[in-house]
Amino acid sequence: MDTPQGRRRVVIMGAGGRDFHVFATVFRDDPATEVVAFTATQIPGIDDRVFPASLAGPGYPDGIPIVPERLLADVVADQRVDEVVLAYSDLSHLDVMHKASAVLAAGADFRLAGPDSTMIRSSRPVVAVCAVRTGCGKSQTTRAVGRMLLDAGLRVALIRHPMPYGDLEAMRVQRFASLADIDASDPTVEEREEYEAPVAMGMVMFAGVDYEAILRAAEAEADVIVWDGGNNDFPFVRPDVLVTVVDPLRPGHESSYHPGETNLRMADVVLVNKVDAAPPADVERVVAAVTALAPTATVVRAESPVTLEGSGDLAGRRVLVVEDGPTLTHGGMPFGAGTVAARAAGAEVVDPRPYAVGSIAETYDAYPTTGPVLPAMGYGAAQLADLAATAQATPVDLVVSGTPMDLARLVDLGHPVRRATYELRDVGSPTLADALAPWVERWRVERG
Repeated sequence: MDTPQGRRRVVIMGAGGRDFHVFATVFRDDPATEVVAFTATQIPGIDDRVFPASLAGPGYPDGIPIVPERLLADVVADQRVDEVVLAYSDLSHLDVMHKASAVLAAGADFRLAGPDSTMIRSSRPVVAVCAVRTGCGKSQTTRAVGRMLLDAGLRVALIRHPMPYGDLEAMRVQRFASLADIDASDPTVEEREEYEAPVAMGMVMFAGVDYEAILRAAEAEADVIVWDGGNNDFPFVRPDVLVTVVDPLRPGHESSYHPGETNLRMADVVLVNKVDAAPPADVERVVAAVTALAPTATVVRAESPVTLEGSGDLAGRRVLVVEDGPTLTHGGMPFGAGTVAARAAGAEVVDPRPYAVGSIAETYDAYPTTGPVLPAMGYGAAQLADLAATAQATPVDLVVSGTPMDLARLVDLGHPVRRATYELRDVGSPTLADALAPWVERWRVERG
């Protein structure tokens, strides 16, 4: 395609989510720019694809190539790139500037596209649930918010941050109202972790690639929209109220990761989760940081107690713990809810790392902070097979699964499975319901 003289050449750095949204909201219809490539990282198998012409628009009849981020400097040089836009999340501030320095050294400008240029306005009220890091507890917070709205008699549509790791055209607008809908989309484990529980609660869930179209579809079915953020990203839809979740198990992270600090500074309500698990001094350290960075926000304290489903004493039994994948990988947590449940039950946690095969072994190499647990990685059939093989080879009596989805329904882990589940519980006052009450009451009255 011939590029008009003076048209600014752009690369968007992404991880299969915000990158496509930034393109759609900032660049797709801009005659002054041409996006020559996306780069991809964090998620295995999402590079070496093409963003399709049907989604890219008439200015891109051949689509837009998606290449590995490690090739960025070559792309900048070969494609005479003027500007690189960072469009993914859960990076330390130091890592952001390392990437910026590499871009500047390669000869291009470096840019961040902020909330005002990328958030879409809704005709419905919007509650957004975001976080300062992956693994803070957005999912159970989102479920708690959804339950409040449903109990108030409001129709709720949940829009989830994108996870477009498959056929992008087929995933343009996705609607899930049942487990069968989820199954039919052939989702990854990460998608199932986020979709299954809210749908089981009675919320209609939307996701995909084209968030303008997704939002309009959700508005047609809902009185209130709930935005369920991914990683520590800020919302794609402009919220009426933003709930930001912080994690006192990682004190200091609330002000040292991008764009989590942005979520904290914008918050209307800050939920300090896991106060039962974190040392009191760390809880107070995080509360002090919240007060400094979001002085007008309402601060709510909560815990996420873990329940081990099923019966039978686990004391002294050898168990393999499976945990939510992103929490362990780019979230940087060494363990999660499954480990908490296993330890509380007196079980002996067996390290699966010596038995890891294929892509699971590669995951441990790429994320050395992962503890003696099995990350629920399942970004395709081959990786699911590696997950199963690793679990089956680990010499244990049973598996404790801390992932929010029913993993045993999807893959044979080779051992009996007990699920560890968790829900949000308020600690003290104000509660999350107290903090949201003025908005919920107004929306209930407006609905009539």
